[in-house]
Amino acid sequence: MITTKGLTKVYQSRGREVTALDGVDLHVREGEIYGVIGQSGAGKSSLIRCVNLLERPTSGTVTVDGTDLTALAGNGRRAGRELREARSRIGMVFQHFNLLSSRTVAANIELPLEILGVDRRERSRKALELLDLVGLADKAGAYPAQLSGGQKQRVGIARALAGDPKVLLSDEATSALDPETTRSILQLLRDLNQQLGLTILLITHEMDVVKSICDSAALMKKGRVIESGTLSELLATPGSELSAELFPVSGAATGPERTVVDVTFRGESATQPVISQLSRTYNIDISILGAAMDTVAGRQVGRMRIELPGRYEDNVVPVGFLREQGLQVDVVDDSLAAAEAVAEAELIKDGAQ
Repeated sequence: MITTKGLTKVYQSRGREVTALDGVDLHVREGEIYGVIGQSGAGKSSLIRCVNLLERPTSGTVTVDGTDLTALAGNGRRAGRELREARSRIGMVFQHFNLLSSRTVAANIELPLEILGVDRRERSRKALELLDLVGLADKAGAYPAQLSGGQKQRVGIARALAGDPKVLLSDEATSALDPETTRSILQLLRDLNQQLGLTILLITHEMDVVKSICDSAALMKKGRVIESGTLSELLATPGSELSAELFPVSGAATGPERTVVDVTFRGESATQPVISQLSRTYNIDISILGAAMDTVAGRQVGRMRIELPGRYEDNVVPVGFLREQGLQVDVVDDSLAAAEAVAEAELIKDGAQ
């Protein structure tokens, strides 16, 4: 539904060039919620503004619902009209709501329809329909100053849906809200995604947002996408930086001759007593150094850092037991990771003899 290829954005600032996007390739599938996460200055806002061409990319392409928007960004009246029509199918939700204080809630929602030339009766009908959809049917005649932050954002979402878009872009839509209101807005976005079949691309610096509603995610740093994929793929990727940030665990070996590993649990395995089974089966003492568990895309997911007595080559069989249970096991120490490869190669060799 949304594809960028080689997307680059360079700004001119005080006589020098600043690269905000550096060859970004992104693919968002139809009907999914895709989160782009990164710290301030990573290029997230530039990316989402280039997707609907509020910012013109320096180079690269942006394709939305099969239409190459960058090809419509040229000169000429026809190109401008086609670009406006393409943009009308892309809704945008802003961090600070951007509501007009002089207009009622209903009139704010009607604004994009006015611009499109929709008649008054149809505008009014559509606004009331959307207010009901976002749970504010009783606020049509209110003004923005009379609303809470969460209610203002619901109005912003309703306005973004006025043109019946297939794609909804969310620019840090929950960062100005308290935790409880954030949860309600995220649930609303998930409901809209399912009810309307909306494809949602959101940017955020909050890992909890990604864990709460995203199907896929990308991590950005210094204008580049460092890694991307579905959350289940990322959680199953050894050494994934995004996975580690989603489920941070810490803890170092308590002494020499110890093996520290991270164990990732997904689905049914998250509720099974695998660690206690391992301890009983091999009669070993296991130390839990850290753990994190949450629900991701409707599935329970967790990560645990454990310490096993002895060097890695002494623990090849216990680690194998964990992997046989369908768990992902990553050796924490790089030197131990090298030992893992050697030990497993020797185990395979012995088995072949």
